[in-house]
Amino acid sequence: MPEHGLAEAVSLAGALPNLEMTGAEVVRLPKLHPGMLFGSGKVAELGARMSALRVDLVLVDGPVSPVQQRNLEKEWGVKLLDRTGLILEIFADRARTREGVLQVELAALSYQRTRLVRAWTHLERQRGGFGFVGGPGETQIEADRRAIDDQVIRLKRQLDRVVKTRELHRAARRKVPFPVVALVGYTNAGKSTLFNRMTGADVLAKDMLFATLDPTMRGVVLPSGRKVIASDTVGFISDLPTQLVAAFRATLEEVLEADLILHVRDISHPESAEQAADVADILASLKVNPSVPMFEVWNKLDQVEGSERAALMQQAENRSGVYPVSALTGEGIDGLLAAVSQAFDEEKSRRDLHLGFAEGKRRAFLHDEGVVESEEMDETGWNIAVQWTARQESRFRAL
Repeated sequence: MPEHGLAEAVSLAGALPNLEMTGAEVVRLPKLHPGMLFGSGKVAELGARMSALRVDLVLVDGPVSPVQQRNLEKEWGVKLLDRTGLILEIFADRARTREGVLQVELAALSYQRTRLVRAWTHLERQRGGFGFVGGPGETQIEADRRAIDDQVIRLKRQLDRVVKTRELHRAARRKVPFPVVALVGYTNAGKSTLFNRMTGADVLAKDMLFATLDPTMRGVVLPSGRKVIASDTVGFISDLPTQLVAAFRATLEEVLEADLILHVRDISHPESAEQAADVADILASLKVNPSVPMFEVWNKLDQVEGSERAALMQQAENRSGVYPVSALTGEGIDGLLAAVSQAFDEEKSRRDLHLGFAEGKRRAFLHDEGVVESEEMDETGWNIAVQWTARQESRFRAL
């Protein structure tokens, strides 16, 4: 419904710091006008209201062409941001890791390369957004496409170096290969609150869209004693611009390598099903292996009451792989963690191994995985009896 879309747009706007909202409404368009987006009557009506309210910035929750943006800014005497520009501003404000900052800059250049009516002074800025909202970006200057292309090449080189460093870290982690449990979901579904509840970490968890941008990873000891790595990721959102999906693919690499995916849903949201469909579409676009098991975590159960709550609990009971929880109160968390434990309790087989003294790393792997049943040392090495899963065996053979 348009009203739900408007509520999400208002939440997006609220995610920008130092922004005071003066109003929001759904504007129904019989047709799109290529020059001004709106018809002349609506442009005049909106302009008069903005002037009375002394509005400085207008947010349009949808695509606005460079020509439309230029004409509306000139007509209304305001700054104008479309949905993509707003999301980029939020990302710029939230990025903390080096990779996150570079990905945001690259996405912004991809977005703005065709928007020659905009300012390019943000290329020299180090932090704090891109000047879409204000500051040095206020001045309208001619864009130098060659300079932009040079900047893109420079950013991609830096990003390649950062990604290679992360690949080294991942390679090191594979040598002590704890399973990865990735939390994914629509933005503001409560992933970071659940992550904190599971891991005891203190990740930024706010009732705000895109509160988490860079992936965060922490170790978790499950009830069975097994160690896993939990990964919190950036929230997904409907109509995510294609250049952002591409630019943040590296940020979501942990999802691509996950052994188990927890799809966290805000089950109290009126459009929870539509949000879940958007998440599924983005996971498909990222080419996540469909064979990776996925649990649905129906979060924010504390915000659902009465018959609606009873109906949800019944639905969850009738479906496999669905776990209603409240990350805020802790309700249902024990059951979820037990299910995660069980997911990794695969069928085990017994093997007798002999490792030479030079194979200390392989021996350490077996002890870290907790698969050693008995061990004896002789003059050439260790005789070890193990009880392991097929996955653990294949990882051991790969060492």
